[in-house]
Amino acid sequence: VQLQASGGGLVQTGDSLRLSCVASGRTSSINVMDWYRQAPGKQREMVASISSGGRTTYEDSVKGRFTISRDNDKNTVYLQMNNLKPEDTGAYYCTLRRVGFGPSWGQGTQVTVSS
Repeated sequence: VQLQASGGGLVQTGDSLRLSCVASGRTSSINVMDWYRQAPGKQREMVASISSGGRTTYEDSVKGRFTISRDNDKNTVYLQMNNLKPEDTGAYYCTLRRVGFGPSWGQGTQVTVSS
């Protein structure tokens, strides 16, 4: 499985960004796709997750501001990020998890929020 993330950039506090991640290869129709982020000097953390059935979970700090969604026909997961804050700065990674396989990781896309 290959994952290609895009959509990062440099924005100001309060702005919005939409990240996209396209999966290719043997993705399986039943999977979970996640967004992680890693801020400088900090551990990587899961930001949001969505199953192929549409069930979502969010890290507490992004609830109400971020929305994860997916288009199963396009094997694409999105992360709509609104009201961005400087603490949202970091490299954002998408992952795909399938039963019986370890998680597949994409390359990161950088999000920088200036105050």
